[in-house]
Amino acid sequence: MSDEFSAPYRGYDVLGKWDTPSFNDQTRQVLRDRMTPPPRRFFTQAEWRVLEALCARVIPQPEREEPVAIAPFIDTDLYHNRGTGTRRADMPPPAAAWRQGLAALDAEAQARHGCGFADLDGPAADAILKAVDDGDLTDKAAWDGLPAQRFLRDTVLKTIVSIYYSQPQGMSEIGYGGPASPRGYVRLGADRIDRWEAPYGNWPDSPQET
Repeated sequence: MSDEFSAPYRGYDVLGKWDTPSFNDQTRQVLRDRMTPPPRRFFTQAEWRVLEALCARVIPQPEREEPVAIAPFIDTDLYHNRGTGTRRADMPPPAAAWRQGLAALDAEAQARHGCGFADLDGPAADAILKAVDDGDLTDKAAWDGLPAQRFLRDTVLKTIVSIYYSQPQGMSEIGYGGPASPRGYVRLGADRIDRWEAPYGNWPDSPQET
């Protein structure tokens, strides 16, 4: 894979818009909050270790000295009982689903490797996630009442990915210009961008926002 394809917005930083008309005080405060991981209040320490390991497998960040924080925002949403307001009929409430799902992943790791999920290396953890997605469950009792594939796809993946790309680092990776307040976006047609958006390609040589 070429560098251009894998990192089309290399060098772009959405926070470069901080003092421009694209952001107002409310937008800046929202971004500050997203860059300030809240403390752990919902999960136990044991659950937290599994959650952090799971986040690291869904979105590995080996290139970063300080990975984008994901687990703290899952924790705080569950602590405050915040969610989408909807859930599938065969799924437990989010708090119960996360607790059981993390425990079940740990049980799968213990059954297959004799250690917890957080203690597995990357390939072994990935193999368990693939098996769960395929319905190949070793400890079926641990999953009782929780659809394993639905938990993995609809709860784990969607939550982790949405949190990652709500962070400035994730926005910058995909060339997203961030919250459109107050300036907004005008050129909404295919292959059209506003001059304050990140053009695809060699960002450092592209015109900066004015």
